[in-house]
Amino acid sequence: MAQTRTATPGELVVVTGMSGAGRSTAAKELEDLGYFVIDNLPPSLLGEVVRLIDDTRGTGQPVAVVVDVRSGSFFEELRATIADNSTGRHTTLLFLEADDNVLVRRQDAARRPHPLQGSGRLLEGLQREREALSPLRGMADVVIDTSNLNVHQLTAQVADKFGTPQVLRLAITVVSFGFKYGIPVDADFVADMRFLPNPYWIPELKEHTGKEEPVADYVTSQPDAERFLDAWLPVLQIVSAGYLREGKRFMTVGIGCTGGKHRSVAMTEEVTRRLVALGFEATAAHRDLGRE
Repeated sequence: MAQTRTATPGELVVVTGMSGAGRSTAAKELEDLGYFVIDNLPPSLLGEVVRLIDDTRGTGQPVAVVVDVRSGSFFEELRATIADNSTGRHTTLLFLEADDNVLVRRQDAARRPHPLQGSGRLLEGLQREREALSPLRGMADVVIDTSNLNVHQLTAQVADKFGTPQVLRLAITVVSFGFKYGIPVDADFVADMRFLPNPYWIPELKEHTGKEEPVADYVTSQPDAERFLDAWLPVLQIVSAGYLREGKRFMTVGIGCTGGKHRSVAMTEEVTRRLVALGFEATAAHRDLGRE
């Protein structure tokens, strides 16, 4: 992945381009990157809506507006809006395009008529759209040709161009739980700590939790605990890198024991500590702690 740029506070991104070139995919990625996304907003309202967003969300909220050829006179108004900077924001025009044969296949697969097709052929509608969009194509700050891109490759390119290091990091939540209460439904990975000696059977540790030093030391000092951590952390690193490549920015790791009080809690804290030391954005949560 290319190096990401520095964030521009209050940026306005206008997303346009050919039907079937990936506007919806780009918009979804911008939303994931923290943009307030608006679909098919008339240009006459753009300045007013941006001011409303500034009043309610602050001037630092980045905004993305998606437009297409169905907006009618949008393009002349949009060109004027961008030219005179009536929104008061730094504006970037993102144009998505693709070859006609690729667009025809995508439109056929979607089983939707082209907005400019009328009673004619699909290719005729694409040609009319390309002609109508040519002025904006020439004004575009960023052009992405999606002819040979899949969804993940397109989102990666949008992230490269509009993401920031802060939003492109993988956020990992490590959750302790008790198997007797069920596995967390949102867990991407689950590790079972019931192979470790249980502090519950040690009188002086029974009433304490895995967040307290005596229990934490007892659990993490077990030889099998250290071997597990040494083997499992590299796996999480490999998977985390793959998640980011595929555009997934959140991962939930479940660590369980019988009741979610001792072993899973101690190991959750230790896994989180090690992930943070490796440079990950990781937080610990304890679903069942205190439930007994």
